[in-house]
Amino acid sequence: MPYTHDIDPVAVTIGPLPIYWYGIMYLLGFAGAWWLGVQRSKQAHVSWTAEQVGDVIFYGAVGVIVGGRLGYMLFYDTATLFSNPLQIIFINEGGMSFHGGLIGVIIAMWLFGRKTNKHFLQVTDFVAVLTPIGLFTGRIGNFINGELWGKPSDLPWAMVFRTGGESARHPSMLYEALLEGLVLFVILFLVSRRSRPIGLISGLFLVFYGLFRFIIEFVRIPDEHLGYLALDWLTMGQILSTPMILLGITLIIYSQKQKTHSLTQ
Repeated sequence: MPYTHDIDPVAVTIGPLPIYWYGIMYLLGFAGAWWLGVQRSKQAHVSWTAEQVGDVIFYGAVGVIVGGRLGYMLFYDTATLFSNPLQIIFINEGGMSFHGGLIGVIIAMWLFGRKTNKHFLQVTDFVAVLTPIGLFTGRIGNFINGELWGKPSDLPWAMVFRTGGESARHPSMLYEALLEGLVLFVILFLVSRRSRPIGLISGLFLVFYGLFRFIIEFVRIPDEHLGYLALDWLTMGQILSTPMILLGITLIIYSQKQKTHSLTQ
């Protein structure tokens, strides 16, 4: 018998206030990113202070929350955005977009770079290594909520989700936690242990996240009100991931040109 997933999304209730696991996962993601950032700031080739790490995490948190919610409404629920714009503030009712959060973080990192006189790519290279921690905890939050499940499957690890009917399904949110969280973190962490050309780590983040997300979308059920956008398989997630991959490749090429230029000086 497949595992039947049925976890209460409310971790604890304090008086009239419910505390959701999803919110706890976000806090754990920010806390983990801050801790790792502080540890990385102690490395000889990293020109960051612990205070700057705390500041950039704050900027990033604002970018993730504002951009993630606004991005979801723009990319996945445009009708509600125009008919009831105030719905954007009800984050507790669900609906956060990674791609919207990424845009929010990019804007936040640009503002942080201006404030601290750091090159934009220097900021994004540093933050890119920390980001998979939040991606991992966020996907675990999706799993606890029983949302973003995949297509029906007879694989040994397929699960029955109370929100997905009686069929056993791909736990696609766990696939994302594994690839976009753990695997992506290992790749970026290993690369960042030495000084690298500016833009390389940001480029690797964009390429690998985009590829992992594009692949997982083949087994993940798209939002019901959107469905497949073309060819009976193309999803909004794949459309939004494609420019990430292209931009990432561009940044990697740029970083290698910077490396070549510095060697010929």
